Amino acid sequence: MSSIKSNSKIYIAGHRGMVGSAVWRALEAKGYTNLIGKTSRELDLRNQQAVTDFINQEQPVIIIDAAARVGGILANNENPYPFLMENLQIQNNLIDAAHKADVNKFIFLGSSCIYPKFAPQPLREEYLLTDTLEPTNEWYAIAKIAGVKACEAIRKQYGKDFVSLMPTNLYGPNDNFDLKSSHVLPAMIRKFHEAKLNNNAPVELWGSGSPMREFLHVDDLAQAVFFAVDNELPEHLYNVGFGTDLTIRELAETIQSIVGHSGEINWDSSKPDGTPKKLMDSSKLRNVGWEPTIKLDEGIKSSYYWFLNNQSK
Repeated sequence: MSSIKSNSKIYIAGHRGMVGSAVWRALEAKGYTNLIGKTSRELDLRNQQAVTDFINQEQPVIIIDAAARVGGILANNENPYPFLMENLQIQNNLIDAAHKADVNKFIFLGSSCIYPKFAPQPLREEYLLTDTLEPTNEWYAIAKIAGVKACEAIRKQYGKDFVSLMPTNLYGPNDNFDLKSSHVLPAMIRKFHEAKLNNNAPVELWGSGSPMREFLHVDDLAQAVFFAVDNELPEHLYNVGFGTDLTIRELAETIQSIVGHSGEINWDSSKPDGTPKKLMDSSKLRNVGWEPTIKLDEGIKSSYYWFLNNQSK
């Protein structure tokens, strides 16, 4: 068990994003009372001096890095430099400032895209750096791999409790539903909803529909982060996934049914599919005590209701 107290100061970087806000809710619900966050206007995490000054001033006991420049295949493919450089800047500034300020616990959040494109399935932590990455998001992946290795290096050299959690595809409240920069699940929710309102017009989706994907509700990830806050985990890297996957076509049909769209689905096979299969082996984290609880259809329903209630905000 960790020695963290309920009034220990915890800084959540990216606290207004989907992941950061879920972590904030989870920690508040568990009784943590001294959470701090800064908007990007208040603190530019790409600015090394600003981050160093902030960490030195606040002296948090824990830092949770849920801040990143994120997006789907289109956004990654069209913006390789900012996806590489801005993510490196954000995480490097936080990790280095935390280390120099003698913060002993740092939780780094990444993504399953750090693993090779054709790694054996399900993905295990030891497959990291064993082969080439998926080309459409390698810029983001390389940045996140650097963060994982930086945390591992600090843990190895200085014995600090720096741990990396790599979630599978996430969805839930505060997701990004912008069609140019969103991930597949929220993009589908919006497409099917708008098509339903447009007399159940046909919906065009990228690719063949055949790739397999695993999805985890962001509140389940938040419980994994709480678990890492509340315990000293024995290893530096843990996968965080639901444990089952489905085809993109099956996902589309599930979302179509939940939204209530009755039109056609047209698949544009000229568009890239991305990695053919991406199922994570999360047994390391499960074996020390974490379990996901939110089933996909239940999670999609709640995400759709959130979207309906927050479209104009």
